[in-house]
Amino acid sequence: MEAAAVEDIVIVGAGIAGLATALGLHRLGIRSLVLETSDSLRAAGYALTTWNNAWKALDALGVADSLRRHHDRLAGNVTFSAVSGLPTSNLRFTARGEQEARTVMRKSLLEALAMDLPKGTIRYSSKLVSIEESAGFLKLLHLADGTLLKTKVLIGCDGVKSVVAKWLGFKKPSLSGRNATRGITTYENGHGFENNFMWFFSKGLRFGVMPCNANTVYWFSTWHSSKQGKEIEENPVRLKQHILSKLGKVPDRVRAVVEDTKVDSFVSLPLRCRQPWELVWNDFFRGNVCIAGDALHSMTPDLGQGGCSALEDGVVLARCLAEAMLRNPMGGGEEEYKRIEKGLEKYAKERRWRCIKLIATSYVVGSIQESEGKLMNYLRDNILADFLVGLLMKFSSFDCGTLT
Repeated sequence: MEAAAVEDIVIVGAGIAGLATALGLHRLGIRSLVLETSDSLRAAGYALTTWNNAWKALDALGVADSLRRHHDRLAGNVTFSAVSGLPTSNLRFTARGEQEARTVMRKSLLEALAMDLPKGTIRYSSKLVSIEESAGFLKLLHLADGTLLKTKVLIGCDGVKSVVAKWLGFKKPSLSGRNATRGITTYENGHGFENNFMWFFSKGLRFGVMPCNANTVYWFSTWHSSKQGKEIEENPVRLKQHILSKLGKVPDRVRAVVEDTKVDSFVSLPLRCRQPWELVWNDFFRGNVCIAGDALHSMTPDLGQGGCSALEDGVVLARCLAEAMLRNPMGGGEEEYKRIEKGLEKYAKERRWRCIKLIATSYVVGSIQESEGKLMNYLRDNILADFLVGLLMKFSSFDCGTLT
């Protein structure tokens, strides 16, 4: 059997959290190896809303300005009732201080994070299948192609089906009972929308439309899943008809965004979220192993914080790990292992309650926004609209700090 190569840090998953962590470490002079199952960067979901907290993390990582140049800043958040067709909340971001929000193409974000990494940092077509303890405080990694790797630090950024999270004793995130459908449309002559985040709510539907730039519009819809819903999800034509039938009283030009989206461009997935009490009772690090991103805090998209919090994870984790590993670069063995363990413990302490609050609040907000009850619909449209938007602003004001 070929001897296993020894790496300082192995990150499993080249998604937002994995690449942000790798780039943060690189900025601090520490090399890592990123294992990615796919044969290229994955960009499932098309786009994501990046709020103030995400831009602070992207500034810390040194890639914010390149993304700003290609994604327009959103001016405000406008909420409508799709039952009455009337606006229920209109928030100008300038009235909330320096709130920066943009709709960023997921592919552009991943490419920006990967661009400054040294060649060879990302190893594609590399699927982790199992983890073992090894001598010298190392972890032995078995890949699907038979490759063996040893590492001083193992970071699981491998999503909701995380092998690393399972090794740490975590369950697979639970199905929320809701589905998310996403699409994107490009208009050669411009879409004509103002740079606003537009939300529409009706019985059992949450629908949003937001421009990425002058030509591209991203939209999403979340809805309660059922046995019938699973059949709809597997048929793109029926899925498109289903979304259009649920829209209610939305402006014709908003409805046209869905109508203009090609059927094969619809992406639909069940929404999963980690039970927040798992993070209360369980440690998400053990020795020299930890998790980040969706592997740690998969949540429903109702606060728009999944990708943003993954960027936070990357900055905090890189900072804590670098502090530990650079303190005595010549020391190895048990002394180095203890320093790494302390660094990951510090990371877990910084992130635990932030993640718990995000998961729990996202779930509650989604339950209110997508309620089918008459009383809750009335409260949502007439009393709670500004409060719910205020929650979103509150969570986006978080600052994860810089790398040093």
